Amino acid sequence: MLERILTVRVARIARQTPEILSFEFTHPLGRALPAYQAGAHIDVHTPGGFMRQYSLAQDGGDAAPLSYLIGVKREGASRGGSAAMHERVREGDLVPISAPRNTFPVQAAARRHLLLAGGIGMTPLLAMAQSLARSGADFTLCLFARSEEHLAFAEALRAPALAPHVRLHLDREGAGQKIDLRALLAEPAADTHLYVCGPAGFMDAVRQAAAHWPEDALHAEYFAAPADAGGATGKPFVLKLAQRGITVPVAADQSAVDALHGVGIDIPVSCQQGLCGTCVVAGEGAGAEHRDFCLTRSERSHKIALCCARAVGEELVLDL
Repeated sequence: MLERILTVRVARIARQTPEILSFEFTHPLGRALPAYQAGAHIDVHTPGGFMRQYSLAQDGGDAAPLSYLIGVKREGASRGGSAAMHERVREGDLVPISAPRNTFPVQAAARRHLLLAGGIGMTPLLAMAQSLARSGADFTLCLFARSEEHLAFAEALRAPALAPHVRLHLDREGAGQKIDLRALLAEPAADTHLYVCGPAGFMDAVRQAAAHWPEDALHAEYFAAPADAGGATGKPFVLKLAQRGITVPVAADQSAVDALHGVGIDIPVSCQQGLCGTCVVAGEGAGAEHRDFCLTRSERSHKIALCCARAVGEELVLDL
């Protein structure tokens, strides 16, 4: 199963903050792009052979959109992806991307939505806020940034439909521009869902402050796997492929997806950290040691992220 690759044109590049550029992509022939729901991301194949995931930073609406919008922060310790986007991509360039995927959707059944964004982590939550505003939902978008200068997509945040729902926490501003996380999350309200995205320190702070929230009410999207993540290695086990009627051994220093690739079974992968959901397949989740950050507790009963999951016992059954 090969990933669908689209070629898009860089229609506009804009400076959002000293460290963040926004990139607007359109179809080279002016056609509509594949539809998506707020919270979705795309893989961007950058110059130099890098591939990075970026969240779509605007509501996709109900129809196929004419453009995609992403925000890219130039990382000081960049391994090449953000540096390539900032230094080598120009307006008018053609760029390969994946079709949108969504492992971080708005929970339509929730009565209220609380969105917490740290820095560039605002991109998927901005799209969610726009979608929720369009549907008349009850929500609050809390943004944590160093200062007004470091607040990306400020114009979108000032839109009349969005502005009344926005709260700011600015590190360099006065006391009136602060949000106490522990006070904000002290009492999990019934039917309220919490969504969070941002850098590692911010994610850790929210996780600690919301430790008493119901697991199914907390939804997170990570830039990278947390430092205490289990990785993909461990004791050896066997994959049982139910549809094919065969077994595939997985070595202690090997991931399940690599073992499958080794016998010619193609499983698409992207982040290989359990973040993006590209490698998720159906299977007997109760037999898996789940190490991903993209599946909910209910999804883990019947889905498995093969880039990082291992078997609890000696065998893991997949619907392949």
